[in-house]
Amino acid sequence: MIITNSNVNVEKLERITFILKTISHPIRLGIVELLHEHERLSVGEICQKLGSEQSLTSHNLSTMKLKGILSSKREGKKVYYSLKQRSVITILQCLENCECNFVK
Repeated sequence: MIITNSNVNVEKLERITFILKTISHPIRLGIVELLHEHERLSVGEICQKLGSEQSLTSHNLSTMKLKGILSSKREGKKVYYSLKQRSVITILQCLENCECNFVK
């Protein structure tokens, strides 16, 4: 698809596309929602709240950290994650609030 309208901010669209591709997995979406509700969570806390396996959760956390969506901080033996890109929430809220039948 070629965008020819000069009013379209291509950089903004590319950033939104990057974010959507990065979070487009049920566990990743769950992580983002949890980190929106809580300022920071450890891997164990995220696994408990999502009911997910630690290895799968850690993999998804690492991917989102590598892509710049999340940040992490080690405290003792635990690693705490938080949202680095708050714009992710804005994008998700727009999708949730749109008049589409497939988003509920």
